[in-house]
Amino acid sequence: MAQGGTSPAPGAVIVTGGGTGIGAACAARLAADGAAVMICGRTESKLRETAERIGASVQYRVTDVTSEEDVTALVAATVDAFGYLDGVVANAGGGGGFGPYHLQNTAEFLRVLHVNVLGTMLLAKHTIPHLVAAGTGAFVAISSIAGGQTHPYFGAYTVAKAGIEQLVRNAADEYGEVNVRFNAVRPGFIATEIMEGIPRDSPVYASYITNTPLGDVGQPEDVAELVRFLLGRESRWITGQIINIDGGHSLRRGPDFGPFIEPAIGRDAMLARA
Repeated sequence: MAQGGTSPAPGAVIVTGGGTGIGAACAARLAADGAAVMICGRTESKLRETAERIGASVQYRVTDVTSEEDVTALVAATVDAFGYLDGVVANAGGGGGFGPYHLQNTAEFLRVLHVNVLGTMLLAKHTIPHLVAAGTGAFVAISSIAGGQTHPYFGAYTVAKAGIEQLVRNAADEYGEVNVRFNAVRPGFIATEIMEGIPRDSPVYASYITNTPLGDVGQPEDVAELVRFLLGRESRWITGQIINIDGGHSLRRGPDFGPFIEPAIGRDAMLARA
């Protein structure tokens, strides 16, 4: 697909965290639309499997998004392979260190901030010149319902996703003049490998379903469709937006992870009571 063409689809895209889950679904959807896609992540076997399953339009590169050297090499390899870059999906991220703030492990808190916020910033830093050169570049970050709604005991994750959202808003303001758009999406419960750790017969899972008007959980492909739209020319007048894709969950309250934590440390410890 030629750079600067009239097709509504992006032509050359980086998808971080592209080996599994939402990232893999985004790569597949974009490739089906004719895009050349570079996926990256830290586990080569998963990247290779996903690239082979999707087809020849997908390449991969092992990358740690918290390493500026790795991100620089990723962007250079993508441009070398495809000739240009006009779309970015900042999907790499994750949580960890569940528990009340007074019991948070500082190193783990920083790790979560780095993989989410620093990883997104480094990807933006090194792709923006190429998105500007493309003339119609678009950057989509994967946030979470936790970025805009309280999720007790999620530790750094809620802070990190809120940070990503503000980065997107600022970048949209800074680069609108050169026609580069930045948006983010907020998935709710999406049935990915990570979320399989929540037993379907648990009160935690029930708290998701009870607070979701559509009464179910989403699929990675649901998010991929929205990401594809935000990268494409159909969304040319949308920038700086944070869009929920959660079955209506954000209309109510966040999930209750207390039943996972309280048995391990007790109610008094959760509330920092002596």
